[in-house]
Amino acid sequence: MSSRLSVIFYIILCFEIGIVLTVLPWVPQGWMGLSDWGNNYFLLLAARRIGFYGLQSFMASGWVRGAVSGLGTLNLGMAFWELFHFRQTVRMMEAASNIQVAREDARKTSPSHATQSDKADPLSDYRRPNV
Repeated sequence: MSSRLSVIFYIILCFEIGIVLTVLPWVPQGWMGLSDWGNNYFLLLAARRIGFYGLQSFMASGWVRGAVSGLGTLNLGMAFWELFHFRQTVRMMEAASNIQVAREDARKTSPSHATQSDKADPLSDYRRPNV
């Protein structure tokens, strides 16, 4: 159940971030109380603090707005991909969780006097085919 909720929250987070990053740079000034992308208080404060007064004009450029919208579109794409592959992602998360639990149980039941070569071999946990 926790893996399903994790995937659902991840999908919701990707949708929220995607919508905000895709739409917010292009919102006109004064729409629903929002200021213009390149003309807001925090950007002005940051530009004054670091002494880079061209930061506002840089952030207001179409290149930066397009790049931010591209990141938003990428987040929306990730959300749709996770939505369409929901069951597969949940199965993979549950399988990884089961493997981790099995390894922890094996470590608890195994003798503590294991040799150094057993600890150094990273492939000792994997099943090998009989060749």
